[in-house]
Amino acid sequence: MKFLNELKCIPVALALSGACNMANGQGVEAVAEVFASANIEGTLIVANADGEHLHVFNEDRSREEYSPASTFKIPNTLIALKADVVTSKASPFTWDGEAKGRDAWNKNHTLESAFEVSCVWCYQEIARDVGSDRYVVDLAGLDYGNQEIGEKVDMFWLNGDLTISAAEQIEFLSALLNYEVPYSRDQVELVKEIMLVDQTDDYALYAKAGWTGPGLHTGWYVGYVETGDDVRLFAMNMEMDKAELAGLRKGLTLRSLAALGIL
Repeated sequence: MKFLNELKCIPVALALSGACNMANGQGVEAVAEVFASANIEGTLIVANADGEHLHVFNEDRSREEYSPASTFKIPNTLIALKADVVTSKASPFTWDGEAKGRDAWNKNHTLESAFEVSCVWCYQEIARDVGSDRYVVDLAGLDYGNQEIGEKVDMFWLNGDLTISAAEQIEFLSALLNYEVPYSRDQVELVKEIMLVDQTDDYALYAKAGWTGPGLHTGWYVGYVETGDDVRLFAMNMEMDKAELAGLRKGLTLRSLAALGIL
């Protein structure tokens, strides 16, 4: 893993001081101020698509593995497409009429809308159709996190069985962006399309948020941003013990990207 190996070569003192092969020498300090202003413990990695100019805030935490929560919907969608469990953005999910925890989940969905609102029951339905055997093979093929699925095929990305670090998220995103994953180009393009969050005259943001819930208390925001011909990958996680902090996942990431001069 190229990014992870590079991280292992960066002394903690240098990473925290801002001397981390950064275009902006004050970058780490600026990102630290963003997180400190919200009183949030977290980490952020920013990288070029080709692996150069790695920006790291809180390098120790960036190597620690946490449950990916809904950020797993990115590889899970690829896996479901390859398994023919879903075939397009319009693939349907029929709500059974029972309350699912969030109003946005309490209705019929397509793959695209299920991804957008992080519909847990939709992706649990996918997981049961994909099955444990295929997940074991595909997670190994992706070299995704610790590759563990435990005994509950519809819970492993939520309950702490599967874990991944911010550094490993960057590895996966780089492979995805460069079509270096064992899936077809069309499958990768579909996933990129449903990852699109914001598009302005200045940038296009492709991302997925995640939260493990109050038990495992980890929030995520991972993806990439295109500004003209430039692409930056990012992976952020943070301590998150209540839903009221949800907006900080995207907010802190965008503020940090702005502090780095990317947005």
